Amino acid sequence: MVRGVYIHIPFCHQICNYCDFNKFFFHNQPVDEYIESLGKEMELWQNDLEKAKIETIFIGGGTPTSLTVDQLDRLLSLILQHIPMEHVTEFTSEANPDELTLEKMQKMREFGVNRLSMGVQTFNQDLLKVLGRTHSNDHVYEVIEYAKQTDFPSISIDLMYGLPNQTMDQWKASLQEAFRLKIPHISAYSLLVEPKTIFYNLLSKGKLSLPGEDLEAEMYSYLLEEMKNNGYSQYEISNFAYEGKESKHNLLYWNNDEYIGLGAGAHGYVNGVRYSNHGPIKKYMQTIDLKDKPLLMQKEVTEVEKMEEEMFLGLRKNEGVSLELFEERYGLTLRDVYGKELDVLLEKELLVLENNFVKLTTRGRFMGNEVFQYFLK
Repeated sequence: MVRGVYIHIPFCHQICNYCDFNKFFFHNQPVDEYIESLGKEMELWQNDLEKAKIETIFIGGGTPTSLTVDQLDRLLSLILQHIPMEHVTEFTSEANPDELTLEKMQKMREFGVNRLSMGVQTFNQDLLKVLGRTHSNDHVYEVIEYAKQTDFPSISIDLMYGLPNQTMDQWKASLQEAFRLKIPHISAYSLLVEPKTIFYNLLSKGKLSLPGEDLEAEMYSYLLEEMKNNGYSQYEISNFAYEGKESKHNLLYWNNDEYIGLGAGAHGYVNGVRYSNHGPIKKYMQTIDLKDKPLLMQKEVTEVEKMEEEMFLGLRKNEGVSLELFEERYGLTLRDVYGKELDVLLEKELLVLENNFVKLTTRGRFMGNEVFQYFLK
């Protein structure tokens, strides 16, 4: 059953050097028309939305906060018009700190948004410039103050490590600043240099100096230790939260649950079919004008692929994969399907069986990708 909705806003006032998401410069884009197209796409999914039990909504990008207050008002009005809200407990919007005004946050709260996910990345001003970010630490402090004024229930920030020329001291300082601010949820990711990004072009020309694997592992080790010391529980490889502040929407992905993806370049998973929408805005809008879903690709997920996804998504969570739920979903025990792989990984002490769950050990978290490969046929 569909449990969540993802809505993509592909506009940015600034393109970051590491970003490979579907995004476009805001200037001269048909933003108002795009928002209306989103409303029409919601209509095309109306039957599925009404049959679903929507528990989470996530507005991502791009940058949702690149929209004006009036544009936000229209977008949020369309969401409330088309998406059943009676079961929604978490309504998140991504945000850039320098684009969040008090008025925008008041507008979000007015429509029930109860969680902000901010791309902070680092509290080091020099590294922010390297990343192509336009905000300063003062913008972050300002947003936290606005959150108090508007009674925002939850804020999450993204932090990155393994950045070009980043030192261990810089990483420690960024984490300590986040702890000082008592941010209730922190996502911490190592930099991945993706194709079609500025960083990728620089790296291919030998002009990007990245920390080595040893330093990156040291940064992750420090992250694990300090999160625990500061009252955060790790619930996924890269995600940490105060009790009760976990991201329900992201857990939906890791639990291999179904969700509807709306917007240019959005991905979804409905009725056992994974799909993606057309990325170019013009193509997306033209298809919707013809009263067709703007689907670029559809793929029915086989039973074998579902089990693979159950493993490599579920093992990202600290609680791991439930033996009981696996058998309930697939009619086979985990050992029936992956007995040989389990034996190897248990012997290597990368996995452990505990309370009817199989999960990564601490050592396994450092070697997650290697572990996941075992479950891909």
